[in-house]
Amino acid sequence: MDHYIEFREVSKSFDDHVVLDHVSFTVDPGETCVIMGRSGVGKSVTLKHILGFLKPDSGRVIVAGQDITDWTERQLVQIRRRVTMVFQSGALFDSLTVRENIEFPLDERPDLSPEAIDARVAELAEMLEISEFLDKLPDELSTGMKRAVAIARALAQDPEAILYDEPTTMVDPLMAAHTSNLILKLKEAMHKTSVVVTHDTHLGKKIADKLVFLQEGKVAFFGPWEEFEASEDPFLRNFRLQDELIPALDATI
Repeated sequence: MDHYIEFREVSKSFDDHVVLDHVSFTVDPGETCVIMGRSGVGKSVTLKHILGFLKPDSGRVIVAGQDITDWTERQLVQIRRRVTMVFQSGALFDSLTVRENIEFPLDERPDLSPEAIDARVAELAEMLEISEFLDKLPDELSTGMKRAVAIARALAQDPEAILYDEPTTMVDPLMAAHTSNLILKLKEAMHKTSVVVTHDTHLGKKIADKLVFLQEGKVAFFGPWEEFEASEDPFLRNFRLQDELIPALDATI
């Protein structure tokens, strides 16, 4: 079976700062791969390479079985139809209602009738538990709800793969748990290839088939979650223990 996403010895620097240093990993069709590590280790930079927003200084990036490393913007359009991203900010259109935001990717589909679009929006809204907010504007929603709308909009075009950038950050622990449950629900219902960038070990444990752990630009760990939890590497162990303490600290504040 071919990998859906593959990084082969990918390196990327900004000025003199090395962000990715010969990074290699694979994601198979239908798998959920979680990318973790401390802030600034290149997690989001990795996502941008998958969509061709950034080009590696060296190495190759394979997406949907095709080497996209040297592709032009015009060629990359076809990949961005097959692979979609949920940005940390949500990146919703402020002047459009929730319903119109979810409809947006479907407006260019001549094969879909207005009734089919309405049905698709209703189905996604129910799945993401946002049906009651369809006529509201993004400004009227919490950060967590905006993220759920962004996921619904990303799924509207029925992509083969979905990328999540820090889906549980900047929300309270209850909303973080809710968002991680939604992502798990989507994983179990749709079996789409997914890459999730996060520092949240609770989310990682819940959804990861594979984990890529980045440290100082390099892959410090790549494999199943169970092996990550069993690792005696002092840095990985310290990361796990610190992150597990965070909800306990929140509860005491």
